[in-house]
Amino acid sequence: MSSSAITIPVPNQAPTASLGRQRSNSTTITIEEGIRAAGVGRFQYRLFAIFGLVWLADAMQVLSIGFTAPSIAATFGLAVPAALQVGTTFFIGMLIGAFVFGRLADRIGRRPVLMIAVIIDAICGIGSAFAPEFQWLLVLRFLTGIGVGGTLPVDYTMMAEFLPSDRRGRWLVLLESFWAVGTILLAVLALAALSHGHDAWRVIFFVTGLPALIGLFMRLFVPESPLFLNQSGRSEEARAVLQRVAVANGVQVHIAPLEPQQKERKSFFALFDAECRRRSICLLAAWMLISVAYYGVFVYLPVKLSGEGFGFMRGQVFLIFLALVQLPGFALSAYGVERWGRKPTLIGFLLLSAFGCLLYSLGQSTTVVVGSTLLMSFSLLGTWGALYAFTPEVYPTALRASGMGMAGAMARFGGLFAPAIIAPIMATQFTMALILLSSFLAVASVAIWMVDIESKDRALE
Repeated sequence: MSSSAITIPVPNQAPTASLGRQRSNSTTITIEEGIRAAGVGRFQYRLFAIFGLVWLADAMQVLSIGFTAPSIAATFGLAVPAALQVGTTFFIGMLIGAFVFGRLADRIGRRPVLMIAVIIDAICGIGSAFAPEFQWLLVLRFLTGIGVGGTLPVDYTMMAEFLPSDRRGRWLVLLESFWAVGTILLAVLALAALSHGHDAWRVIFFVTGLPALIGLFMRLFVPESPLFLNQSGRSEEARAVLQRVAVANGVQVHIAPLEPQQKERKSFFALFDAECRRRSICLLAAWMLISVAYYGVFVYLPVKLSGEGFGFMRGQVFLIFLALVQLPGFALSAYGVERWGRKPTLIGFLLLSAFGCLLYSLGQSTTVVVGSTLLMSFSLLGTWGALYAFTPEVYPTALRASGMGMAGAMARFGGLFAPAIIAPIMATQFTMALILLSSFLAVASVAIWMVDIESKDRALE
C-alpha cells in the first residue's frame, strides 16, 4: 500500500487522527496521531480481555487469604493468626514486585517484563496448592506476590499506551472493574471449596492460579508498546506495531513515519525531579492513604462488627453483594473521568468515601451497617478505578511504569501497616477509628487536588 492510500474513514474517529493520515504523504506524524489513526476496536478489546483476565486472577489471589487461613491452619497444625503469615509474605512480595518490575519495564520494555511477571504469578500461584510444608507455602506465596505485584504497573502502562487520549481514561477504569468480577468468582469458589475440608486452601490456590496460566499464553500475542519503542529510538518498529493494530481493527490506513523521540533513560530518582516531584509526592501519599482506608474498611471493620452480631459481613454471600455494588461505582467512575476529568472525579469519590465512613457512627442497626458498607464499596472502588486511570497518565513514557510500580508499592506498604495503624484503635475506640479513616480519605482528596496536572484529553508524552 502506498503512503497516499487513505481509504475507509473510521466512524467517530477524532479529527486529530484524520489530520495524521492527511499528513502521511509528506511529513511524519506524532505517536498520538498514529494511535488515533490505528483506531480503537478489536485489538484493544483483545488486550482488554487479556489484561482483565490476569487482573481478575490478581484480585482472587489478593483476597484469598481470608478464606484460606482456617484450612491452612488445620492442615499444618497452626493457630489462625500464624496461618495469616501467608498473607503478610504475599503482600511483601507484591510490594517488591511492583517496584522492581515497574522499573524494569521502563528499562528493557513492557512486553518482556510482562511475560516474566505472569510466568512467576502462574507457576508459583498454582505451585502453592502443592506445598508440602508451611515454610514452602510461605516461599511460594512470597514469589506469587512478586508476580502479582509485577503485573500491576505493566498492565496499566501497556493498556494506556495503546489508547488515544479521548478513550484512555474510560478503558483504564473499566479494566479495574475486573477486580469486582474476581471478587465474585472467589466468593463462589470459597463456597465450593468448603466441601474439601482441610484441603480447601489447596483448591482455592490452584484455581486462582489458572487464569494467570491462561493469560500467559494469550499474552504471547501482545506486541511491545509503540510508545516505548518510539521513545527508545525504534520508530520504525513502533510504526509497524501501529500498522498491526490498524489491521486488527479493520482500519484501512497506512501509518506514516512517526516523529522520532529523543532516546533517553531516566533514573528512578527522576520521579522526584523538578518536573515530577509534586505529582509524585501527592500521588504516592494518596495511594498509601487510600490503601490504609481500604483495608481498614474491608478487613478490620468487618472483624469488629462481626463480633457484635454482624457475622454475615465476613461471609461469601455478602462479599458477592459488595462486589456487585462495585460495578456501578466503576461505571460512574469511567463516565466521570471522561466527562468531568480525572481529578474532579477522584476528589468526588474520595469525599463520598469519607462521608460513608462517618455513616457507621450513626448506630449499629442492620440498616445503617449494611447501607454504609454498600456505599463504601460503591465509592471506594470507584476511587480506585479513577486512581488507576489517572496515575499512568501523569508520567512521561520513560517513567510511566516506574511511577505505576512505585504507586503499587505504596499501596502494599499501606496494606502492611494498616494492622498497626487501624486494628488497635478499631478494637478499643470505634468512633475514633471511623474519624481516622475518614480523615485519611479527606487528606487523600487534598493530595489529588494538589497534583499539578489534569490528564483528561492529554496525549501521553
